This record gives sequence, structure tokens and C-alpha cells, in this order.
Amino acid sequence: MSPRLMVVDDDQSIRETLENHFRDSGHDVTAARSAEEALSKIAAVDPSLIVTDVRMGGMDGLALLAKLREARPDTDVIVITAFEDMRTAIEAMKAGAFDYLVKPLDLDQIDLTVERCLRDQRSRRRLAQYAHEAAEPYALSQLVGRDPKMIAIYKMIGTLTRSRAPVLIRGETGTGKEVIARAIHFNSGNADEPFVAVNCTALPEQLLESELFGHVRGAFTGATGDRKGRFELAGQGTIFLDESGDTSPAFQAKLLRVLQEREFYPLGGERPRRTEARVVAATHRDLETLVAAGQFREDLYFRLRVVEITVPPLRERRGDIAPLARHLMAKAARELHRGQMRLAPDAVATLESLDWPGNVRELENALLRAAALSTGSTIAAADLSTRTPSADAKSVANAPERPAQTLDDLERAHVERVLRETGWNKRQTCRLLGISRPRLDRILERHGIVVTERRAT
Repeated sequence: MSPRLMVVDDDQSIRETLENHFRDSGHDVTAARSAEEALSKIAAVDPSLIVTDVRMGGMDGLALLAKLREARPDTDVIVITAFEDMRTAIEAMKAGAFDYLVKPLDLDQIDLTVERCLRDQRSRRRLAQYAHEAAEPYALSQLVGRDPKMIAIYKMIGTLTRSRAPVLIRGETGTGKEVIARAIHFNSGNADEPFVAVNCTALPEQLLESELFGHVRGAFTGATGDRKGRFELAGQGTIFLDESGDTSPAFQAKLLRVLQEREFYPLGGERPRRTEARVVAATHRDLETLVAAGQFREDLYFRLRVVEITVPPLRERRGDIAPLARHLMAKAARELHRGQMRLAPDAVATLESLDWPGNVRELENALLRAAALSTGSTIAAADLSTRTPSADAKSVANAPERPAQTLDDLERAHVERVLRETGWNKRQTCRLLGISRPRLDRILERHGIVVTERRAT
């Protein structure tokens, strides 16, 4: 279906010229000889783009633009102005016009402007679709778990849609703290803004500061140009600071300034920059103990926990294990392109009987491994690898003594075992190990492990 255009001009010759030209170009065109007539037709026509003259009898083009910005913000407007009317063109751009055309009209220039506008509309629609797809898994209706503790969290997320207050999410590793943070963001009024996640323990302190606050050229060796930090890139969205309890006192002081003053200095910069991003922090650490030990700033602690959410471990909400497992199994099947897969009753019973010290992340990896290795569409208890770190520790304690192994030996053995389980599939191996593809490649290179196409088949 071709885009619908509307031409608004009280000059009949210009109106008919544009109408015929756009129709010859393959557009669906409606013409109006006044702004009032355009407004009367607009609901029925539903145009994607309106090309309007500024100076007309009755309501002028700028007044029409103002009404359209209020009633139909997704409809773009291109204004036509005379050369001596350039001040009016500037006012039109400030009022939200997409662009302006100068009389006498150049039809080639008109085509370029219209095509640029329609191309921009297509990009906006794609971005809106991507934002919707990114937000869909974090809609409150999609969050899995009906334990009273989780219901309380969902209610809190709903309350936070009307607030920009900092949030502190606490819970054991693997409980889904980032999922909660994303749900807060994507259910807020700023869901169209970026969600930026940063693991505070993944980088050395100076690199972490550069990552969050950006840097200017020459701030350090290798800083060959200015770079925006995550706070700036987040705009009016959300910045998620994972493992924030493990940061240094020096970094904590800078983070405190951001929360207090809503501004920060890029590394090497002399002028502060503003941020409007909401801060959501997460930690598995006991912050009260860290504060008492002088390892975490008490003022930052209170600044972060304006709103506090504690995510319960999986063992404290066993009633959620079965629905969560079915949800994660469906997700694994989609990722592996396996079609529909189900959990047998004995598999569900086995999953519900375990403590899951790694929480939801461990459960998800167990189901992903089972889906990757299973040849059928039903996962039984026998298909599950239910070994946990605690169980491994018990087996090691009861095993006969053997020569101690280095960490490198253990890493190599573990990576090779997971590679064998996945049929030497690097993508699935990264997913099960919870690491990136470049990191896996570095591990393989360090240990001299070769994964050839023939070996992987």
C-alpha cells in the first residue's frame, strides 16, 4: 500500500501541480484548498505526510501545523514558503515541521524531501517495533511466578511506573535481578528510551569510569577521541549498575555525585555533563555489613535504596519452579529451533526437589542443556543434568585422594566437557557457560583446543 499524502494550498495551480506529480510518482494523494478543509478530511484520509503552504486565506499553515502536532503527532508536515518568508520557515521547524520547501518549487527537490521523510517514518516504525519486541518479555503479564513474594515485587514494579526514584535490587546470584530491572524500565513512561546495563565488576576501575562517564581526547593512553559514557547514552532511560556492591570507595564517591547533582565529569573533562537517567543498582552483597566495615559509603547506600526490592531465591518459592521451568523450556526450544518441547511429570518432580543454589540462571542452563542434547520433544528426568555445585563438592569430598589440579586444568576439562555435550557447538557452549563468543575463543586458544567444522558435526 502506497503512502497517503495530502496537499494543502489555496493556489489552484500549485495544488494541482503537486497533486498530479505525487500521483504520477505512485502516491495516494488528497488535495485541500484550505487548512480548514484539510482538518475536515484528515480523519477519513489518514495521511502519512502533509505538504502545506504557509500563507493561505483563513487559518495559515503554521496554525494547521500546531493543530496537527497536538492531534496527530505521528503525521509529518512539510511546509511551503516563499524565499522572503525564511523567518516563517524557521518558526515552522521550531514548531515541529519535518522540513520546508522554497518557492518556486523544484519537483526534484520535492521528491527528495518527501522520500527522506517517508524513509524516516519507516525507520521510526522499525525502531518502535524493536522497542515493543524488547519490552514484550518484561510486560507484567509475562513475568513468571505467583509466589506472594513475587506478587509483591510485581506490585512494586507497577508503582514505580509513576516514579523516577533510584532502585536497589538485592538478591543472590542468578535470581533474576536484571530481569526485574528491565521490567521496571519497560513498564515505565520512559520505555522508549534506552536501557543500558553495566556490570561493575567486569572492568578495572579506570575503564569502568570511562565506560560510565565517557572520556575526552588525551584523557589516557589510547584515548584518541572523545567518547560518550553510558550515563549520557542512556538519555532519559535507565542505567542498570549490576554488582554495584563490589565497587571501590573512589568510584562510589563519583557515583554519589551523579545521584545527588545529576551531573558527572568525563575522564579528563573540565565541564560537567547532565544526566536524566534513572539509576537501578543491583547487588548480591550484604551492604549493611560492608557499610559497617567501611567498604561501602553509607551516604551512597541510602541514596541507592530509595526504593528497595529483594528478589527471593528459588528454593524459597518452590511453587514457582514448575511454571518457571515450562516457560524456560519453551524459551530454550525457540533458541535452539527445536519446535515445541514439554517436560515429563517426573522431570518436573525432579526439578521441584532441588535447591538450585544458582537459582533461575542454573535452572535455565539445566533446561537449555537438556533441550540441546535431547533427540525427542519430551524431556524426562533422565534427560536432566541435575548436578549442582554443592553436590559436586560432596562427591569431591567423598572421592579417593588424587593429585591436585590447577585452575587451568579444571577450566580446560570443564570447557571440553561442555563442548562435547553440545556436539562442539560454540554458540550453545557460550550459552551454557554464560560467556561471550570472544571469551570462549580466547579460552580455546589459551588451552590449544581446536574446534574444526568436521569435529563439530
